[in-house]
Amino acid sequence: MPDVLTASDLASRIRTGDRRALARAITLVESTRADHRARAEALLAELLPHSGQSIRVGITGVPGVGKSTFIEAFGLHVIGRGHKVAVLAIDPTSQRTGGSILGDKTRMEALSRHPDAFIRPSPAGSTLGGVARRTREAMLLVEAAGFDVAIVETVGVGQSETAVADMVDLFLLLLPPAGGDELQGIKKGIVELADLIVVNKADGDLAAAARHAVAEYRHALSLLRPAHADWRVPVLSCSALSGQGIDGIWEQIGAHRTLLDGNGALTRRRAEQARAWMWTEIRENLLSTFLADGAVKQALPDLERATAAGEVTPGAAARRLLTLFRGR
Repeated sequence: MPDVLTASDLASRIRTGDRRALARAITLVESTRADHRARAEALLAELLPHSGQSIRVGITGVPGVGKSTFIEAFGLHVIGRGHKVAVLAIDPTSQRTGGSILGDKTRMEALSRHPDAFIRPSPAGSTLGGVARRTREAMLLVEAAGFDVAIVETVGVGQSETAVADMVDLFLLLLPPAGGDELQGIKKGIVELADLIVVNKADGDLAAAARHAVAEYRHALSLLRPAHADWRVPVLSCSALSGQGIDGIWEQIGAHRTLLDGNGALTRRRAEQARAWMWTEIRENLLSTFLADGAVKQALPDLERATAAGEVTPGAAARRLLTLFRGR
């Protein structure tokens, strides 16, 4: 493939399912270089009319719950039902290199080898919620390449998961087979975001604990006001290792999609997500421009030190920096 392709050429290759072109395009949209951003935006404009047809699923869960094992089993099941699956796996970021440190492809070997699957690990960076800043754009690219089920795997609960909930159709919370104190440790806000809750590792010695956990989570949900009047959040169990219960999860995702399509909620949700995406871009671009300003860079270290030492109020320091930024 030539080193530089026009947006139209790259878009055409992606539309034919060219995996190298798709991987290259995702690298392009993840780049922070100004010339790359311009090319990325031209590419996205070409492909936008061909995107949006997938079922978008966000998956999160506490560390050790088995997200990668679950996603592999789930992805293979969905492929077996005639779909093409793309996984955008957001890895923790190495503080030394800035790259992904877990390497989800190595943790989903069978899925990564399947011709109807595409897995792309990306570093989370500093983005809130463990979602790479350009995950939304990568999702548009995989949709345009013909993948009709797009999965976003986040780093894990603990930060705000609103970021992933704001870019998918269904938000799945994967939980361990335990209740009681463990249930109390799951942030209420995360549970309230979930459209589907799944207790994993429901096999062997943990089968009884999983049944107990399902009962506890269902009780906990009964005490919360439903986020959507027409959808009662299901609590299911599964074993990603054996595949038990995976079919029921896919059925619930299908039922949720049918509901959203039927009452117009999918169109409204995606429209609101697009507006939220625009404002996120505005905020992040304004901050980047602000921090790159010469006067701001020169004054920032001293003002940060003075603020930390209590010599100036944070508000006064912020106003000073904004005045410098505006040039008056």
